[in-house]
Amino acid sequence: QPQVVESGGGLVHAGGSLRLSCAASGFGYTFPDHAVGWFRQAPGQEQEVVSCVGGTGGTTTYADSVKGRFTISRDNAKNTVYLQMNNLKPEDTAIYYCAASTFYVCYDSRLRYDYWGQGTQVTVSS
Repeated sequence: QPQVVESGGGLVHAGGSLRLSCAASGFGYTFPDHAVGWFRQAPGQEQEVVSCVGGTGGTTTYADSVKGRFTISRDNAKNTVYLQMNNLKPEDTAIYYCAASTFYVCYDSRLRYDYWGQGTQVTVSS
């Protein structure tokens, strides 16, 4: 059964950096065919898409709020997707979820993603 597991969250001061990892398993040799997205949900707010990387890593997308600060990448040999987060702000505080899609291309809608992790907490103090 395909699954993804996030790691790398934590507490950091504003301006600091974190790197989140999303380790995939159970996809066999097909992991490069799956787009992978990062979503986040802050307390009392709706879940929002943060970034996505398409199959083989050829396409990346970012929410306007994180452009220039976050970088998504994937290492298909390790079945892992990373989200490098720099210059973190208190408003980045949220639970971050990794999700793998059955599609090759990225979509913003969470409905296009079938395999979700449990989430990792990111807290940015001011």
